Amino acid sequence: MAKPKAPMDHRYLDGVALKKKIISDVKAYADGFTSLPRLVSILIGDVPEAAVYVRNQARGAEQAGLPFEQVNWAGDITQEECKARILEMNDDPSVLGVILQRPVPAHINVRTLQSAIHPLKDVEGMNPASIGNIVYSDVALAPCTAAASVALIKETGLDLEGLEVVMIGHSEIVGKPAAMMLMAEGCTVTVCHHMTRSVPMHSRRADVVVVAVGKAHLVGPDMIKPGAAVIDIGINQIEVDGVTKIVGDVDTDAVLDVAGWITPVPGGVGPVTVAILMRNAKVAHERQIAAGWL
Repeated sequence: MAKPKAPMDHRYLDGVALKKKIISDVKAYADGFTSLPRLVSILIGDVPEAAVYVRNQARGAEQAGLPFEQVNWAGDITQEECKARILEMNDDPSVLGVILQRPVPAHINVRTLQSAIHPLKDVEGMNPASIGNIVYSDVALAPCTAAASVALIKETGLDLEGLEVVMIGHSEIVGKPAAMMLMAEGCTVTVCHHMTRSVPMHSRRADVVVVAVGKAHLVGPDMIKPGAAVIDIGINQIEVDGVTKIVGDVDTDAVLDVAGWITPVPGGVGPVTVAILMRNAKVAHERQIAAGWL
């Protein structure tokens, strides 16, 4: 039986510590202004599963010195009314950034609403223009989770230029933008997905493996090169002896014996994602000033 690992095992990439560092930088920036416009978080309908994300975002904004407002729209609001309200926020100088919580009701097209958020107020990095900018190595307002994974890789101290990275998962909001961001850093990136013939064949040669699939314990020690960094973006609920646990896409305990670095779940990518949202808000403020909006 494997020995239990100490909570502060040096192989863990501490997302909470990195979050504090990023939030501190944003707070130092925010303290340079007597007032700032606010972040607006939009909930459409009754979305209890989003409540924890809103609380984390509100707490992160408070720590960073950024005003934060949560608004709730009725579940039967029309697509047209949602878009009209977002366009009003685009024109409102008291709104720094717009956060659209998911999921949304079935009759709402979330991509259309994401496209309606002006790129300079798109602190989540979800507007197609924001994602498209990554192709041109403009990663300052990238999707928060993708940017968090890159930030955690940098915490290893590895030289990203020429680094072999395997991305398992190719979603539009995590896998693809993370791959493009890593290429912008000079990494050699292989993207695996459900049609990849042999994922382990690719992952075993990688210096860094990033996993964002949504399948508990998909990645085991046989898929990781000794000493590699493993970034686990997955969040899954499983039952263990009648108790619900939150686990990632990586079998953390087993992979820890092989990997050089690994992100815990929870406590890894999640906290950094919130911090990146605040960093994006800082960038949005800087760019709005440069554009003459403020």
